[in-house]
Amino acid sequence: MEYQASVNKLTQPLVQHLIANADKLRVAVETLGNGCTIIDAGIKVPGGLEAGRIIAEICLGGMGTVTLSHSPYTANWPLTVNVHTGNPVLGCLGSQYAGWSLSHEKYYALGSGPARALATKMKEGKEEPVEELYKELGYRDSFDSTVLVIENDAIPPLEIVERVASACKVDPSKLTIIVTPTSSLAGGLQVVARVLEVAMHKAHALHFPLENIIDGSGSAPVCPPHPNFVKAMGRTNDAILFAGQVHLFVKGSDEAAEKLAKELPSSTSKDYGKPFADIFKQYEYDFFKIDAMLFSPASVIVTAVESGKSFRAGKLDNALLDQSFGA
Repeated sequence: MEYQASVNKLTQPLVQHLIANADKLRVAVETLGNGCTIIDAGIKVPGGLEAGRIIAEICLGGMGTVTLSHSPYTANWPLTVNVHTGNPVLGCLGSQYAGWSLSHEKYYALGSGPARALATKMKEGKEEPVEELYKELGYRDSFDSTVLVIENDAIPPLEIVERVASACKVDPSKLTIIVTPTSSLAGGLQVVARVLEVAMHKAHALHFPLENIIDGSGSAPVCPPHPNFVKAMGRTNDAILFAGQVHLFVKGSDEAAEKLAKELPSSTSKDYGKPFADIFKQYEYDFFKIDAMLFSPASVIVTAVESGKSFRAGKLDNALLDQSFGA
């Protein structure tokens, strides 16, 4: 990537703001024996939408803004999260994407946020990024402190904390781990705030040149929480699949921009058409059986900046959104 700001450096003011305003934001801060800071954003504490908004900006590596507003586009669910980043490749794929798989015994979680850009592993005697994606991005961050966001309803075991610090080459006292259950308000919002990242990930899967995506924004309705994990996760996905809107600004030909627009919407997937929780159950709760092309926003605009032409595809589906959110 041509522009390589440090997502870890940019994020630290947001992390410190979250810690300094823990009581106001109704999150809990704990320091482990090894010095690692754990922020509970919805397990034993209420958390809330504002905590989730800040966590979403942390996930973006300080490269974007996340705001809340009311929108008329979704008939019965006006509360909307809006996301913008002037560097969507680095902000969304280089930081926000939940790509770091972490497990110990029965604990399993996906890690997202700036720590991913620091993490390395040894393979055949050579040091390389924990995720293959960073080889494609040509990006590796360097900073003395870091933060990882985990979607789970339990604090990670010490073994995972130590592994993350070691992979990032930081002392545990320089590591912050934020834990957000999907069933919480903060957790739900920070997932829906991935509406732009989901579009970026699908563009990557469609082999659109990432270097040609120069700006982007997205929005999606904030889903009501649900105490059942599968339904809570289903609603966060459906917010994007049925009502997510994304606008990408790209370099290159009009033909390439138009092709991207036509292929991006969730409705192009063979699995589109019913709430995500139902699809998940249909595939016996195996993510890998679900069509990967499903994970994308409902409606897209792709603007070719060199010609000024814009291409639209997809549509919002209020009926399916009501079916998911109202169940």
